[in-house]
Amino acid sequence: MLLRNSLVSNSLRATQVSLRSIYSSYNNTLSNRSYHVSMVNRAAAGAATANKQAIEIPDDIALETHTDVQAATKDQADQRSAASSDAEITDALTSGTTALNYAYRQDTGFGTRPIYMDMQATTPTDPRVLDTMLKFFTGLYGNPHSNTHSYGWETNNAIEDARKDIASLINADPREIIFTSGATESNNMVIKGIPRFYKKTKKHIITTRTEHKCVLEAARSMINEGFEVTFLNVDKDGLIDLNELEAAIRPDTCVVSVMAVNNEIGVIQPLKEIGELCKKHKVYFHTDCAQAYGKIKLDVNDMKIDLLSISSHKIYGPKGIGALYVRRRPRVRLEPLLSGGGQERGLRSGTLAPPLIAGFGEAARLLKQEFANDEAHINRLSKKLVDGLLSLEHTTLNGSALHRYPGCVNVSFAYVEGESLLMALRDIALSSGSACTSASLEPSYVLHSLGADDAMAHSSIRFGIGRFTTEEEIDYVIKAISERVKFLRELSPLWEMVQEGIDLDSIEWSGH
Repeated sequence: MLLRNSLVSNSLRATQVSLRSIYSSYNNTLSNRSYHVSMVNRAAAGAATANKQAIEIPDDIALETHTDVQAATKDQADQRSAASSDAEITDALTSGTTALNYAYRQDTGFGTRPIYMDMQATTPTDPRVLDTMLKFFTGLYGNPHSNTHSYGWETNNAIEDARKDIASLINADPREIIFTSGATESNNMVIKGIPRFYKKTKKHIITTRTEHKCVLEAARSMINEGFEVTFLNVDKDGLIDLNELEAAIRPDTCVVSVMAVNNEIGVIQPLKEIGELCKKHKVYFHTDCAQAYGKIKLDVNDMKIDLLSISSHKIYGPKGIGALYVRRRPRVRLEPLLSGGGQERGLRSGTLAPPLIAGFGEAARLLKQEFANDEAHINRLSKKLVDGLLSLEHTTLNGSALHRYPGCVNVSFAYVEGESLLMALRDIALSSGSACTSASLEPSYVLHSLGADDAMAHSSIRFGIGRFTTEEEIDYVIKAISERVKFLRELSPLWEMVQEGIDLDSIEWSGH
């Protein structure tokens, strides 16, 4: 007993000596650091005195950290431009055109930034979303699946709050939201997961010819696994025939997948009627809502939707995150694409990304909060744009004029090649179709499905309007399109023949 007490006493003395040594070392370090900082400050003060005539910094200067990346880059570009002696750049920056008022110079080697009119490809991240995300890159960096300490609890709570905000926009239970990397993964989970789960009894899939490429390619890949796929046609307005859909449903049909808002022409499909048909025949109904979520009113219960795909970067949120709504009651069963730790109800394994999910949730919250304002703003600008473009002769609005999301406007300009028009409109960021197929020079398969010929499909341009689009930008786009379409048509021999009253359909063209 005495020996044990002696050992404990010696151990305590050794610990005290060690602590004193550490404390003394720490004080010496602080002392040296203070001396070093003092010397640096003196040197800096001397340098400042020497250069006082060159640089004067006001005492009340405000230090500002930009969370608005565009504003920060614009400030930087303005400073560079002011220091530049290049007369051409100065003339461009001081010109009175609307394009250059809204397109600041950025030192990227690609010249002036154009007006952004490609909202269906992606949307700019809302600065308020970025503000929400930043803290999860620094202080709140815990793994949300670590449930034994506060770091994990903090990020998990933020993820669950985001899940609630995302679910509330479609009147869903937060537990029915499964986070994914985006709408492409969500669509693949459904098109592959449901048939594989029910492969013993269900071997049939139904979708449409105007779906996004990820749905079409996923469906085609299932043919190689022994499944049958029916691709429904659409009418000249881009809408499916409900009678054709009902006739296509078979006893072994496992899922019907129909896009809510088309990404090229903006046509809105009759989701409620499709949901009723699917429920009647006891078939799962999936809809790709990447272009619809937060932009039109959606209610998964009223519309009888069983699965719904969402993308964050289409709603002013970050890229790389999305979600899949999967109904719990009655339970929808599907085979997961990924194997792992069984996160997200066992449907999507992998560590969740708190910064991206927090930004996604904030984007969803802002959509709900500002839905009425966004809707009114986009409707007003869309009407102005459509009226201005269709005032040109030989122009056509593609898709239904009534059942359409106003923020997506697709117009064909006859006797003008769409690619040449895009080249002539370098001051406006536009697209001739889906961003996912823009590398292909083939005419749009969506417009082909509507019955458009190659010439009309090639002459189409898609205009995207969003929360940050301004009326001045719409004015500039209408003026620029009018002038450059007229210029390109004057170069076309076909346009000259049309002006002379020649019916081009009556001409027999000889092959080479």
